[in-house]
Amino acid sequence: MILWVCRRPKYDHNIFPGAIPRTFVGCVLLSWLCMPFVHVGITFGVIASKFDLQFTLRLVLASFNAFALILIRRAASARFGKQTSWLYALLTCSQFHLPFWMGRTLPNMFALVPVNLAHYMLYHRAPNSVKASKRSINTAIALLTFTAVVLRSEVVLLLAPLALQLLIQGHTTILELVRAGLLAGLTSAAITIVVDSYFWNQWPVWSELYGLYFNVYLGKSAGWGTSPAHTYFTAYLPKLLLGCVPMAILGAALDHRIRSMLLAPVVFVSLLSALGHKEWRFVIYIVPLFNIAAARGARWMTSRKKGLFRYLVFVTALALIALNFLVTFISTQASTKNYPVHVHISNLAAQTGASLFLYEQAPPFVSSLQSSEPHLSHPSWTYNKTESLTPSMISTSSFTHLIAESPEMSGMEWTVVEAIPAFKGWRLNSAVLTKLKTGKVWEIPLDQWARVLEMEMENQLWILERRAN
Repeated sequence: MILWVCRRPKYDHNIFPGAIPRTFVGCVLLSWLCMPFVHVGITFGVIASKFDLQFTLRLVLASFNAFALILIRRAASARFGKQTSWLYALLTCSQFHLPFWMGRTLPNMFALVPVNLAHYMLYHRAPNSVKASKRSINTAIALLTFTAVVLRSEVVLLLAPLALQLLIQGHTTILELVRAGLLAGLTSAAITIVVDSYFWNQWPVWSELYGLYFNVYLGKSAGWGTSPAHTYFTAYLPKLLLGCVPMAILGAALDHRIRSMLLAPVVFVSLLSALGHKEWRFVIYIVPLFNIAAARGARWMTSRKKGLFRYLVFVTALALIALNFLVTFISTQASTKNYPVHVHISNLAAQTGASLFLYEQAPPFVSSLQSSEPHLSHPSWTYNKTESLTPSMISTSSFTHLIAESPEMSGMEWTVVEAIPAFKGWRLNSAVLTKLKTGKVWEIPLDQWARVLEMEMENQLWILERRAN
């Protein structure tokens, strides 16, 4: 979209539309925001390829998500004190998934910005404040309504219990809720229908409404796998929060304001658990609030003043934070080896980075980019992501190269050009393990202690080239 603003038929969603139409609203906004940086980068030679463009737009999106998280820290500071706010910042930075993914151009990461802004409006108030201002509540309701209507429909399951809680607590009225929600809902629906109908070349297209119909009413999301009802609470939230889980529980037990703040998020996860298909990214929006709860618990643990108990809880808090950083370091190391993409493109290759930005041999070409100059006098390649092709279908196709998930196609017709290794898992260093079993701990060199965990790699993608006849 950055390169071909007005050439809609050239967009790759026309060839690979996916199971359901996704909204272009977030992409349009991000493209507009990136334009000044792209023009400046090209002018000064900082942006020289489509990969650089991808890096730029991800950096811009990550910056907006970081800004929203900074606002959440300010809200935590106003509501729970400066020490809690800085512990919140430390805990957020110590986690893996939220910082690692907040620059990815997924609808969930677009939605994360307005959801955090809504939470900022609700909780940026004095410690003893009973409720947010009328304007703040209406703005928060409008932001969450926009997010649910345009970006991610599951946010309605967060909006509904929150609105009910505000009503029961007397923080707003039904009339105010209907007014704010209806105005935001109608405006948001008009925006998404106009924008998405244009880009999908159909009328009308309301992407999130169709996604709700397809995934929930028809139950098609189950085709991507199902998980037990408890998965969010027993697997995905612990995966996202890491060592913050016990501290968040402690924070909720200590402070009634934390319990009130977490009520809607817990109901949100419970409602979402009724759907068979589950992914951690569906609940990413509530991680900042749980981090505030964990920071409140950590503040209590680090501010005890008397006795042995003080040192015990202080060390426990440090250990939990250190655990976060350790898991994040290990996960980051694994992730750097888990995106092996270096012309049919397999599903794994597409999922691990083979995006339109990396199609160096195909349009869109930009004459101002250095890497595009050689292509101007050469025919472009054709990239294809069609799924579920059988070996016979591939054999009779016009493909000259494959990025495959198995070398089984190699033989008389195809030859393996390169095998791409990727992360498989972790294992204990066998030399260290042997010395530990024999009790000769003192004989283990320092460099082996630094490599107690060794990363296992295995080939997961193969580049195949069709043999010349």
